[in-house]
Amino acid sequence: MIRRPTLEFWYEFASTYSYLTAMRIEQAAEEAGVELVWRPFLLGPIFKTQGWDTSPFNLYPSKGRYMWRDMEREAVRFGLSLFKPNPFPQNTLLAARVALLGLDRGWTPVFTKAVYTAEFGEGRDISDPQVISGILSGLGLDPEDVTAEAQSDTNKTRLRRLNDEAQSRGVFGAPTFFAEDGEMFWGNDRLEQALGWAATQARRSEVPL
Repeated sequence: MIRRPTLEFWYEFASTYSYLTAMRIEQAAEEAGVELVWRPFLLGPIFKTQGWDTSPFNLYPSKGRYMWRDMEREAVRFGLSLFKPNPFPQNTLLAARVALLGLDRGWTPVFTKAVYTAEFGEGRDISDPQVISGILSGLGLDPEDVTAEAQSDTNKTRLRRLNDEAQSRGVFGAPTFFAEDGEMFWGNDRLEQALGWAATQARRSEVPL
């Protein structure tokens, strides 16, 4: 029996292209026979090491204009709604902490998609704790209990360590994917390539019994 390979999906809730990826990655991974490892993290600390205090799409207006037009085209192609959040980028600290907490409990993927839908599909402010609480309630979770645990020192430390790992592995943007052999891919448009690489490398590593 061939073991299903894994692919790490590193994403930031403020990332436009991570929205496109998150809304389609599960089906794409299933079709490729690849297991997903969800990795919510923060790009802010990484940007700060480069001297940026905001998104490069804000720092370079021509790049930003192109990105939003490209997002419009891609949203149509994938059948997704698209709203530009105000402000952009959003403060995603709480959402990331909550998503990280859910990794061990199995609800991170559905929570992640719900947050992206609220942010980019409906134009809501995901920095508002009430928005996050509403999402959690909609998933049948207790928002007070989840939020309190997400804001615990233990979970905060876990997120900082995950961010440190992202930096040490050379992550510079989102979405980023890592195959089991460490091969890194960046961008929504590299999702299929990343899945294909993960599947191919796993087949090559299988040793006949």
